[in-house]
Amino acid sequence: NYTYILKCKDETLYTGWTNDIEKRLEAHNAGKGAKYTRSRRPVELVYLEQFETKEEAMRREYAIKHMTRRAKLGLVMSYKERAVGHETGEADLLLLLAFRAE
Repeated sequence: NYTYILKCKDETLYTGWTNDIEKRLEAHNAGKGAKYTRSRRPVELVYLEQFETKEEAMRREYAIKHMTRRAKLGLVMSYKERAVGHETGEADLLLLLAFRAE
């Protein structure tokens, strides 16, 4: 079970949960995912957390959906740093700075 954040074509963020992340990402990009993402394709997976149970994943989704955009971007940046195994690149820092004005 997974909780995930997608970056949409219009730079908005979408948070969801699933038990099959590959299938869900395909569904979002095929226009068969959430109504929100249908008109904002393509979407890109930018954050992922794995949980033992569906309930844990759903609780985390709920918590993330109640975060500010800035807090969500912080999660995305920390996830990218862990996933890549090095410090955030210049392009990622520029992306983060672009949203600090919000």
